[in-house]
This record gives sequence, structure tokens and C-alpha cells, in this order.
Amino acid sequence: MATSLSLPALSSLLDTTDFSKTVTPFLHQLSISHIQPLLTGQVPVKEWYLSTNPLITTVHFALAVTLAVLVISEINRNYSQIDRLWSLLPTIYIGHYTLFAHMNGLDTQRLDTLTAFSLLWSIRLTYNYWRRGGYNIGSEDYRWEIVQKGVPRWGFILLNIVFISFIQSALLCMIAAPAYLHLLASTLPITPTWSLTDLVLSRGLLLALLVETFADQQQWVYQSAKAAYRTTGVVPRGYTKADLDRGFVVTGLWSFCRHPNYTAEQAIWVLVYQWSCLVSGELWNWTGLGAIGYLALFQASVRLTENITAEKYKEYKEYQKMVNKFVPGLGALTGASEFEKTK
Repeated sequence: MATSLSLPALSSLLDTTDFSKTVTPFLHQLSISHIQPLLTGQVPVKEWYLSTNPLITTVHFALAVTLAVLVISEINRNYSQIDRLWSLLPTIYIGHYTLFAHMNGLDTQRLDTLTAFSLLWSIRLTYNYWRRGGYNIGSEDYRWEIVQKGVPRWGFILLNIVFISFIQSALLCMIAAPAYLHLLASTLPITPTWSLTDLVLSRGLLLALLVETFADQQQWVYQSAKAAYRTTGVVPRGYTKADLDRGFVVTGLWSFCRHPNYTAEQAIWVLVYQWSCLVSGELWNWTGLGAIGYLALFQASVRLTENITAEKYKEYKEYQKMVNKFVPGLGALTGASEFEKTK
């Protein structure tokens, strides 16, 4: 069982969601004086690790990531450094909580399941980012290039410090924070064992990941066909010239909403959060700030992306009118076909 130095002494599941009991007492461990014995070798790594609250360890790592991506991005003027870690950090954080639980002899069934799912999520996201050329040297998110044109240099440096490097790193830390509540719940003998609810939620996560995978694949196939058509002038099998001249995909899952992959991605981390709520028996807990922040990030990011797309493709505004952004509406089953007829 974990010592009182690293985990709070709790008496009920309600206590696992109490910020004043599970986080506040350990904030002093964020100090340099707490890290110094580790850095100087005065304390063995394992001893330091087990004597440090696992949430605080995660925050230490997230701050180190913030500093690293900030320095690297300003050196090479490539502001997509955090994007390269996006598919890895939540899994690292969840895996850390799971490892901590194993090292303290706690029940890890929920954490093990969450870690296994997160690994699948990371593999899928990493592969998708890689095949889009995201790991190529010199690659850069075109959105930041456009933002840079609209703000002075000092303003973009401030944006990089506050949002790109710090807030996004903190967000990735926060969406994994529900795993901390699972860890806390596993210290209590009154915590319910694995149930049908856990099974449904874990399978719901897999379903959302499957939808996201199919949506990304449909986008990839379309964009590959469009690129081949523009290079050779030959319309690939399964498409018409009008399909490819349009410039964006409107069929398959993309006829239900304009961003089915993002809908599924947001659903994943909302479900991860809701899982911690169901285990604790509370409808709301402080880790929900991660899920809310994630939803807000997608709203802002997609708004910028769609403005760029609408300027690039003249028919995109009609597509926006007929098909909802994230949540399928009443016209979801006919949106794409009606769009084609109108065009």
C-alpha cells in the first residue's frame, strides 16, 4: 500500500474527488527543493518516485516538456513541437499512474484497461501523424504560419510561451488526470469491483477510436486520390472529376458531420473523464477541466481551419450550411447528397 507521503489518506469514494484532500496537501512537492535530491543523486530514483505524489510527478514532467518545446520551437522557428508529442504524452501519463499503482500493490484492472486503450490511441495517432509527414524535418503546422502573419513578432513569442507550449502541455496532462482518481479509488477497499458499466465504457472508447480511424482513413484515401489526379490528370477509380475538383471529402462519415474524426477524438477524452465520475459516484470532479479544455481547443482550432478551407474551396460554405460541424443533425443522412444536387 502506498505511503502517506505520496498518496492521501481517504475514507470514502467522495474523498477521491476532493481537490483539497488529494492535490493541495502535495503542492509543496512542486518546489525545487523537492527535486534537488533526485537531481544531485542524494535519493535513489525509485525512492524519490514512490515518495512523490504521482499527480505532482506528472506536473513536473509536463513543465519539463513545456520548457523543452518552447526552447526548441524558438530555436528552429517550428511551432509544431508539441504536436509531435501529442499522441505520446497522455499515454505516458496514464502509464505512469498505472506503474505507480502496480509498485504499491493496488488493484489495477481499470488502470490496466485504460493504459491498453491509450496505447492503441497513441499508435493510431502517431501513425496518422507520421504518414501525413508530421515528423519530417522542417515540417510546420500551416495554421501557425498564418497566425504569425497577423501578429507582431513579440506577440507570437508570447503566444508560444502561454498557449502553444504551456497551455497545450498542461491540457495533455489534464486529460490524463482521471487516471489519478482511478489510482486513488484503488486504495479504498469499498471501491466497487469491475462491473458491466466498466465494460460498456471501455468498449465505448474502442468504438470511438474505431470511428476516428475510419474517418481519418476516408480522408486519407480522398486526399491521396486528389493528389494523384492533380499530378497525372487521370481520375482515380471510384471518383469523378467533380469529386476531386471540389477539393474536400463529403462522403462516408464526412456526410454525417464535417469533422467525424474530431467528434470521435473529443468523445474519447470525455468518456475517459466520465469513467472517473462513475467510479467515484460523482457527476462532476475537477479533472473535468481537462475534458472541457480539450473541447474548447477543438472549437478554436476547427474555426481557424474552416476559415482557411472556405477561402481555398468556394463550395465549402455550402457544405457548412448542409452538414453540422461535430454533432450529426437531422440532415445527416442526406447532407452530402443534397449538397451534390445543389452544386
